[in-house]
Amino acid sequence: MTIPEYEVFAIKYGERMGTRGAIFMHGDPHDAPLAMDYFVWVIQSAERTVVLDVGFSQAEGERRKRTYLRCPTAGMKLIGIDAGDVEDVIISHMHYDHVGNLDLFPKARFHIQDQEMAFVTGRAMTHKALRHSFVLDTVEQMVRAVYGDRVVFHDGDEELFPGIWVHHIPGHTRGLQAVRVHTKRGWVVLASDAAHYYESIADDIPFQTHEDIFKMLEGYRRLQTLSPTDAHIVPGHDPLVLDRYAPPEPELEGIVVALHETPDE
Repeated sequence: MTIPEYEVFAIKYGERMGTRGAIFMHGDPHDAPLAMDYFVWVIQSAERTVVLDVGFSQAEGERRKRTYLRCPTAGMKLIGIDAGDVEDVIISHMHYDHVGNLDLFPKARFHIQDQEMAFVTGRAMTHKALRHSFVLDTVEQMVRAVYGDRVVFHDGDEELFPGIWVHHIPGHTRGLQAVRVHTKRGWVVLASDAAHYYESIADDIPFQTHEDIFKMLEGYRRLQTLSPTDAHIVPGHDPLVLDRYAPPEPELEGIVVALHETPDE
């Protein structure tokens, strides 16, 4: 059977300036500045549209002192995607910046790992250090979606549709999942927070926020086994993504890039 080829887009909706010491474990001893971009992703073919993550709300961004550039759904509209028509949304994990706009996708089914839902509703959340990146309101929204028959649970690696796989890669959170998509340049791996930056993978540098540091580091290796080359891995927060990939239209420079096209090295 021929595997469908998808177009894949990264859409930037927010940003912040941090420091290497605050973002990476064992970061730069001089604590140099390090920018972080916030993205959602669209996977599209003639047959279907799938969204990966839904971003944070303006209110949550302001509360956490993140720069809110645009609603993620407004970014999607720039490439002709109406959030109100989307039927499938993959939630990589339940941190505030990936799941804060569930209500803007009224027709969607939400795909999530069993272990992530158990993580955010179980004993782990009695520890402030583990729950600080989650928002109770969005957890409650997801629970209501479960009771409304709008959540599809996955247990490990699964093929959602021909040419679209989810892969359970714990470490950052217990139920984090990356997404592997078949495109005209081969299989592209959308790491989300399985790898925040390119250098996480290249230099084995762990991110500060994690549930299990060993599993996070093993996850960097796992991403490499899932992709033809490191150039087929797209990290979740690296501003270099916008430098390495071209926009689908010149006017979308700095907002949307096409991940199914070959990147600049």
